[in-house]
Amino acid sequence: MKHEFEDQWRAFEKAGISRRRFMKMLVAAGVLTTFGTQEAKALSSNAKGKIVIIGGGAAGISMAARLKKWLNTPDITLIDPSEKQFYQPGFTLIASGVYKPDEVWKKQDDCMPDGINWIKDNVVAVDPVWNQVTTAKNGKIAYDFLVLAPGLQINWDKVEGITQKTLGEGNAHCIYDFEGAQKTWKAIQDFSKTGGHGIYTDTYTKHKCGGAPKKICLLTEHYTRKQGTREKVNLDFYTASKELYDVPYFTPRLLDIYEERNIPINLNVRVKGVDTARKQVHLEKIATVNDQKTVTPLIEDYDFLHFTPPMSAPDFVRDSGLGWTEGKLAAESWAMTNKETLVHEKYPNIICLGDVAGIPTSKTSAAIRKQVPVAAKNLISIMEGKAPAEKYNGYAACPIITDYGRVLLCEFDYNKEPDLTFPFNLLDASQEQAAAWWLKVYMLKPMYFYGMLKGLA
Repeated sequence: MKHEFEDQWRAFEKAGISRRRFMKMLVAAGVLTTFGTQEAKALSSNAKGKIVIIGGGAAGISMAARLKKWLNTPDITLIDPSEKQFYQPGFTLIASGVYKPDEVWKKQDDCMPDGINWIKDNVVAVDPVWNQVTTAKNGKIAYDFLVLAPGLQINWDKVEGITQKTLGEGNAHCIYDFEGAQKTWKAIQDFSKTGGHGIYTDTYTKHKCGGAPKKICLLTEHYTRKQGTREKVNLDFYTASKELYDVPYFTPRLLDIYEERNIPINLNVRVKGVDTARKQVHLEKIATVNDQKTVTPLIEDYDFLHFTPPMSAPDFVRDSGLGWTEGKLAAESWAMTNKETLVHEKYPNIICLGDVAGIPTSKTSAAIRKQVPVAAKNLISIMEGKAPAEKYNGYAACPIITDYGRVLLCEFDYNKEPDLTFPFNLLDASQEQAAAWWLKVYMLKPMYFYGMLKGLA
């Protein structure tokens, strides 16, 4: 890895970029936070109104921080029950032994912007006609403007035979859970010793960090090679999609990696349930011929299983009539969001962003980082009686970890075209890079806690 990383530096240096200049360019690209400080102070508005933010994750806190800086007299209430703020992209790195569990979270108190009203409660309903939010303990809370950023809901109950609390039983695991990620790491170490059949799945809904199931599969494979036990394991990847990845610029290399590592890809297959006692995963093969849909049940024995449960908008979004009712995003009731302005399509005093937003892009922290300034500026414009003018181009980034030391940094827009950030566009972004591993492991987490959540990046 060190040798490859030095090669990356030399590639930059051949392009006339020193290591010091590389750091400055990361600042300019927004990867580091100094640039964000100047931008955050540039906007100043006298707009007034009571803003209620639902959600205290990446989107909600980042919005609160931005609005507090840009409004001269902010009146912001944020509703979220969490005691901890998790850097969720770090769960994969916990599950692969790169991070320790206590390295991916901070107290929510330490992340919350000063000067806002934080209500530690759960939202159970929104009345967008009367402009009210109903909470579990604090009753109704009125708003003039609403920021809808509650994240998503993991529907563990849609995978029969296993629950969030029983993760790990029957050696069935999921890294979309903090405790689950820790159990996964222990299981991967044991699996590399005992060997057997490893199965990895994604799901049929849009889900947080669509690359995560691919990452943990590839990291397991590399870990067994590092341990000298690769010949003892057989790995299979099952995807509910019709293809492994849907961004053409990056897909060929990803397919090559799976072929080179002898990991078969099984398309159009979804998980129905897990029999943890027998160590069997129940699957459904979906096929459509002449507009006729057929479902073929499959049962696979496994020794290690990583599955991805279906996900959706929180129930209150559907129940409050805030979700899409038609189209591909209706089944999981993702919020009815204008994909450019991030304004709710039915209620113009509601801004939607983050995982809950029903927009055709990936649900990643990198996407949220690009959404926040657009959403905040458009909200202020609406508060000032102006039309929202800022536009989000669908930028998302999915750093697919291909092994310990390299990452295929997939950056793209709504059109599934590459949207490469400087300075990584100086390298061949269609191939995995050691520099992207360094970015992923060492830079993005501090940027999240000390830049993004502070409204600086």
